[in-house]
Amino acid sequence: MSELMWDGLDLMVMGMGTVFVFLALLVLATMLMSQILLRMPEANELDSSQIAAKRANNNDLTEVAAVAAAVSLMHKR
Repeated sequence: MSELMWDGLDLMVMGMGTVFVFLALLVLATMLMSQILLRMPEANELDSSQIAAKRANNNDLTEVAAVAAAVSLMHKR
């Protein structure tokens, strides 16, 4: 092959290798961050029973009013 073809092949291998190394490092960094976040204590997280109790004790009917207003608007059209 000619010198130009060898240079092109070399450039292609170097470029693809660079992209592969970058993506591999990105995957490793993402996995590391995920593991760090999973080990952190979560102070603001409510479990499902607390969420259900909060919704059951909610006397504010703004969500129901919003749905009723949206249904009313759709029926007027």
